[in-house]
Amino acid sequence: MNDTIKILFLGDIVGRPGRFAVKYFIQNIESFLTEKPDFIFANCENASHGFGLTEKNYNELIEASIDLLTSGNHIWDRKEIYSYIDKAPFLIRPINYPENTPGKGSSVVTKNGVSVAVINFLGRIFMDPYESPWVLIKDEILKLQSITPIVIIDFHAEATAEKIAFGYYLSDLGASAMIGTHTHVPTADETILNDCMAYITDVGYCGAVPSVIGMDIDSSIKKLSSLLPSRYEVPPVNEAVVCGALISINANTGVSSDIQRIKYQLDLKKLIEEDKIK
Repeated sequence: MNDTIKILFLGDIVGRPGRFAVKYFIQNIESFLTEKPDFIFANCENASHGFGLTEKNYNELIEASIDLLTSGNHIWDRKEIYSYIDKAPFLIRPINYPENTPGKGSSVVTKNGVSVAVINFLGRIFMDPYESPWVLIKDEILKLQSITPIVIIDFHAEATAEKIAFGYYLSDLGASAMIGTHTHVPTADETILNDCMAYITDVGYCGAVPSVIGMDIDSSIKKLSSLLPSRYEVPPVNEAVVCGALISINANTGVSSDIQRIKYQLDLKKLIEEDKIK
């Protein structure tokens, strides 16, 4: 294998439109990318009707050739998660939940002789009072670097300043990449920090367009304008966007040399009518 590996990280998958779009994109990846990625990771915390992840949808996404699913604070929204998360080897939840929380917060994926470690963290600004990522991260990176030099962090956080600061901190610790998730809006600040770590504040989402970050526009306006209890709804399968980042990393050193934003819009309704999506 070439010393440089390609890692594709897809943004938060939102509901059925997101799942359909991601599956089609991966199945036809040669039509979108000039080089097929060696690893594919994606955030799945909104994959089941916009809230949480069912076991059925977990299996669906892994069968679509996603190597590992990260998540966030919404991973617990469907209670069945408690019955299967400890039996789901390709799913991680944020590591900074209290001790004895079900699931695991990091994982190592190995393919073709190359191992990649992935850690999931939650931010704390405008979020619940989770354990401090600043306290936990150093030991976790050192532990995983004893296995592989390639360490990727999904930082699921709200505040851009917290993400940027944490990115610089991670680059000093020798991480290979930090991908920001949670806000669903891709930022135009992809870069290589300190000449070693790929970084983007938010990688965006995979889901319906037009929408409000993947949710139905009318139900979003109603909820936000009335302030009355109501549920966000995922739009029907029509058009969708696939957002992500493609990262180039030296397999021997874990140093990143390039990060590119990707964004593709798909006419899912047309693809279904043409029997290209099932």
